[in-house]
Amino acid sequence: ARWSRGWTSEENRHGDLLNKYLYLGGRCDMRSIEVTIQHLITSGFNPGAQKDPYRGFVYTSFQERATKISHGNVGKLGREYGDKNMQRICAKIAGDEGRHEKAYQKFVTEILKRDPNGLLAVFGDMMRGQIVMPAELMTDGKDPDLYENFSNVAQRLGVYTAIDYADIIDHLVKTWDLENLEGLDSEGEKERDYLCKLPVRYRKLAERSMNKKKKVTEDEIPMKTFNWIYGRSARTA
Repeated sequence: ARWSRGWTSEENRHGDLLNKYLYLGGRCDMRSIEVTIQHLITSGFNPGAQKDPYRGFVYTSFQERATKISHGNVGKLGREYGDKNMQRICAKIAGDEGRHEKAYQKFVTEILKRDPNGLLAVFGDMMRGQIVMPAELMTDGKDPDLYENFSNVAQRLGVYTAIDYADIIDHLVKTWDLENLEGLDSEGEKERDYLCKLPVRYRKLAERSMNKKKKVTEDEIPMKTFNWIYGRSARTA
């Protein structure tokens, strides 16, 4: 409980800091952003943990690394375009997310020592679906496809891509040393083999998809407006 409260308080500080950065920058429609936040909290989020701590720890091991990567990449964009404040803020948040990530991955490491078959069954089942981000249900009350459009922009800018998704799976497989895991039954062996082969499979699919998008000319890339930036447009693919 102490860990959960501390983790939640840090995540809240991240949101407050980014909110103040956007407000002081004066380039965003803060009313639209606050409406989006209100809808997001009201809608809630279901990570698919099913009240199972194994699922919860696998999810957070993945999700915390994803947010570390995305904040780090936004910071790199800030540096590239001369915004030192954005760079510092995102680097700080990425550092916090990295510490969260390590904690959750250590929890899973301890579970694997005690119940490797049970953990692998959960991990494999979750990977047969898709790890979704907490903002999946966000809306500004006007754009019903806001999350999809936002995700496409993030992918195009290199903030968080399908390659990152594959790399996270690869990182978890190596961090938990699944290839050398002992004490598995026949089902555990099958799940281990599936998980160890998964990063290569996902990376090939991601590269194929991204190569197709590279062939699209700038004129063919769809533009979408975002109320967060007063209706200005951004390319989404």
